Amino acid sequence: MKIRYIGAFMLLWLVFTGCKKDAVAPQTPGGTPAATKLSIQTDQARYHPGQEVLFTINPSAPTGAMVRYKYLNSVVGESGLNGSSWQWTPPADDFKGYMAEVYQKVDGQEQILASIGIDVSSNWTKFPRYGFLSKFPDMSEQSVGAVIDNLNRYHINGLQFYDWHYKHHQPLAGTPQNPVPIYQDIINRDIYFATIQKYIDAAHSRNIEAMQYNLVFGALDNAAQAGVAAEWYLYKDANRDSKDKHPLPQPPFISDIFLLNPANPAWQQYLAGENKKVYEALPFDGFHMDQLGNRNTPLYTWEGASVDLAATYQPLIEAVKAAAPEKYHVMNAVSQYGQEGIAQAPTDFLYTEVWSPYDGFADLGNIIKDNNTFSNNTKNTVLAAYMNYDLANNAGYFNTPAVLLTDAVIFAFGGAHLELGEHMLGKEYFPNSNLSMKEDLKKALTNYYDFMVAYQNLLRDGGTFNNPPISNFGQISLNQWPPQLGQVSVVGKRVGNRQVIHLLNFTNATTLNWRDNTGTQAYPQAVKDVGLNLTADGQVRKLWFASPDFNGGASTELPFTQTGNRVTFTLPSLQFWDMIVVEY
Repeated sequence: MKIRYIGAFMLLWLVFTGCKKDAVAPQTPGGTPAATKLSIQTDQARYHPGQEVLFTINPSAPTGAMVRYKYLNSVVGESGLNGSSWQWTPPADDFKGYMAEVYQKVDGQEQILASIGIDVSSNWTKFPRYGFLSKFPDMSEQSVGAVIDNLNRYHINGLQFYDWHYKHHQPLAGTPQNPVPIYQDIINRDIYFATIQKYIDAAHSRNIEAMQYNLVFGALDNAAQAGVAAEWYLYKDANRDSKDKHPLPQPPFISDIFLLNPANPAWQQYLAGENKKVYEALPFDGFHMDQLGNRNTPLYTWEGASVDLAATYQPLIEAVKAAAPEKYHVMNAVSQYGQEGIAQAPTDFLYTEVWSPYDGFADLGNIIKDNNTFSNNTKNTVLAAYMNYDLANNAGYFNTPAVLLTDAVIFAFGGAHLELGEHMLGKEYFPNSNLSMKEDLKKALTNYYDFMVAYQNLLRDGGTFNNPPISNFGQISLNQWPPQLGQVSVVGKRVGNRQVIHLLNFTNATTLNWRDNTGTQAYPQAVKDVGLNLTADGQVRKLWFASPDFNGGASTELPFTQTGNRVTFTLPSLQFWDMIVVEY
């Protein structure tokens, strides 16, 4: 990653010495659903077609409670509910998202008690929801299980095992037949091989895939002893007087990282061989490949030829895929560096680590749309976008509205956010855990991830972005995307016979910089009963809305009137993000 190890020692020091700030009293988002009354879980992060879903709920559902299952806004099943666990077999269709809604009627009024998303997909990379693991000390199965269970509740279906490896050029310590039980990584942390095994097994038990992380062109200073040849490196001059390297402070790091030429066939073969040893020792499901972005300096081969570094990644990916065709492959495009070629390579989804100049909310949407274009709309996107970056220099808390507004934008454009692991990410050095999530953020993110899963066929399954003509009666001020301070921004997308309209609320936003470095982003003021006008392009059959901020994401059909092409309706509530769906 671009600056992953820069200042890592300082980050570790801050983990242990940072002064904890007084917590700001959490605010409750408007429209907080009754769905927070009960806690609901599923046994898997993802289900294969035909696989049974096991639900558990705590406390037990009250007498008379019902559960229904929806695909988008259409009910596909319903039954009474007794006790604290039950099963459901979804329709056999592949790559579909569903919402389970537990509800009861009180005084004739329906009340949502709990809701949860269900992903039925034979391959996780169609709708990747990527998380991470970054600490591998001696851990019990119970401790490992608790981390994985938490990630399962957010439907994380793939995990990046960050800095699990021994050396960049020799990721496995020992041999596949005799792996070293305890070894040190590049910053001299003790890594327990058994903990990695436990994490992979626990992830697989929840249908979560495990991806081994490594820099694709890194070698430490003693790499020659392992057979890494001088002819494979990148050089800063045509006379090969100086290897390109990523400098690191020593101590605590054991070496700088010297860079190889990704397009060199001998290095590609060597890397593939080292990966083969990894897969023989550990049941990883694929390879998460990292790079360092634009080096901003001329680079040369051993022979003195100039190297276009961005163009080297596609042939490297093709080589490692050919060596392990049954494994998944994804590569980090740091600030989009090399992404066009990466998208054309045999990668399973696209991944962008977001740095300047992509600082605005509008940039997040543009990256996702660019990735769609690069991949001919065949690969979805995960963004590694680190929140409250400066705040994470010290112990404290993530700013809840900053995280939710950023996730709302990323999810509305069809992306996913790499943010959840043993902790939430605030820095590019993943073990940094200075910032914690407040309880309101934990609960809200559960709804956001349920929402992303339940409506993935509208959010992440094709369609064409557009600018639907919509106006309001005065409670809010609307503008077509990109966002403006003091406005509610409209993002539209046509998906089949459905017009999707996202409303993203920047009315009270203090900044349009998504990272919110110092944690000053404000909660948007919730508004209710918002009158809206839409200029339709046909006869409207149905109109409904759903929001992760309202009723646990459960969909609600809305009454409307249509006169000619003018459609009028009332939106029950808006806080961070609403999704309106018009069915023609």
